[in-house]
Amino acid sequence: MSRLFGSVRARATLAATLVVAVALVAAGTAVLVSLRSNLLGEAGTQAERSAREVATELAVGTPYADLSLDVDDRPVQVVDENGALVAASEDLERISGTGVDAVKPRPAASPDGRDEDADDADDADDSGESLDPGEIGERITVSDGSATIDGDTEDYRFAAVPVKTDDRGTLTVYAGAPLSAEHGAVNTALTVMLIGFPLLLAVVAWVTWLVTRRALRPVEGIRREMAAITASEDLARRVPVPDTHDEVARLASTTNETLAALESSVERQRGFVADASHELRSPIASLRTQLEVAAAHPELLDLEGAVADTVRLQRLAADLLLLARLDAGERPADARVDLAALAREAAEDRGGVSVRGEGAVQVAGSRGQLGRVLANLLDNAQRHARSAVEVSVRRDGDAVVVAVADDGDGVPAADRERIFERFVRLDAARSRDDGGAGLGLAIARDVAVRHGGTLTVHDAPAGGALFELRLPGA
Repeated sequence: MSRLFGSVRARATLAATLVVAVALVAAGTAVLVSLRSNLLGEAGTQAERSAREVATELAVGTPYADLSLDVDDRPVQVVDENGALVAASEDLERISGTGVDAVKPRPAASPDGRDEDADDADDADDSGESLDPGEIGERITVSDGSATIDGDTEDYRFAAVPVKTDDRGTLTVYAGAPLSAEHGAVNTALTVMLIGFPLLLAVVAWVTWLVTRRALRPVEGIRREMAAITASEDLARRVPVPDTHDEVARLASTTNETLAALESSVERQRGFVADASHELRSPIASLRTQLEVAAAHPELLDLEGAVADTVRLQRLAADLLLLARLDAGERPADARVDLAALAREAAEDRGGVSVRGEGAVQVAGSRGQLGRVLANLLDNAQRHARSAVEVSVRRDGDAVVVAVADDGDGVPAADRERIFERFVRLDAARSRDDGGAGLGLAIARDVAVRHGGTLTVHDAPAGGALFELRLPGA
């Protein structure tokens, strides 16, 4: 069963069919109840009309033998105050539902047609309604039963109408209207529903199946293309976008955007690996050469160069590890850090670096990573400064700003974004000794972004470069 309804199309078809089925059953039941109620009401009205016609004849003194009791072959009974049948339809053979089962009238119990015990009932009928002689009661009683007339048995709705006569007391006229029309109409409607509802449900299921298949066809195309992309590992491919401007089209567009971002990320990772391999190859090759020369000619060992290459290799490995952690989405710690104190600590033992600040200026983040940002900015500033580097820490509204300015040549406007890319070094900074690996500023910006801040470069007042680190204050 789970396999049968394992597709969205099958479940949608089943759900739509069930909803329509419930709606049809509810609507059909309401229609049948309303139809039966209306037909029963109409039958009661017809029975009341027939009973009032006979009651009118009794009110004007028409004898029992002259009453119109056989109109339209409907059962009619006239009952006196004592419940005795005094008149009935001629062909009436059996009756139930009126409270009087007799079908043949019997003579009155006294010459005037009244029992001696009926004196107290002259002024009121069984329902308590007070009537004057010749008056027909307004209150009627309706009941359901059956009757046999001339060999034909049917169900009837009976109406009981009281009437007060001058010489015969209060009489009750029972007249029936057949319920065959009600039964026939209800049965016909029920038959139509039993035949039509399954056909309608079949049509609903078929249409839902077709519409769902057409709606999901683009989704299947997206799935096949994604499977092909996964198998081929070609992230340059894109899924088809249907020209429907609906949710499926937006899904395809979002999928293509995701593929484009994934392709860009993979390309960046490949470039990163290639650049890292290139940067690692140089100090490793230099260090190997020096060690091989030292092994053959110990007197030619360049110990200072070997140490420098080892330190450079260590720093590069640390930078690559930090970038890998940042790319992995490592969240910075939520500690309170005094940037002014951190800046003074970073500038300590650095010649030509001055720090001015406003006292304790705190931000939330990782002390180690923020210290790395300041160290990288100071390394870059000292590398390009002619004589002095100035660091200032201040508050700017809700933000904390750290500015690192040098008096060097500055950064050309065209390169002010490019210098924050990984392994990018301007032409003047490509030497192994001075240029580094081109990761310091990239790491500084990544850390700033991870802390909810920004890192930009502008022109310094002294003509050099001004790097501005802006972080949310704590």
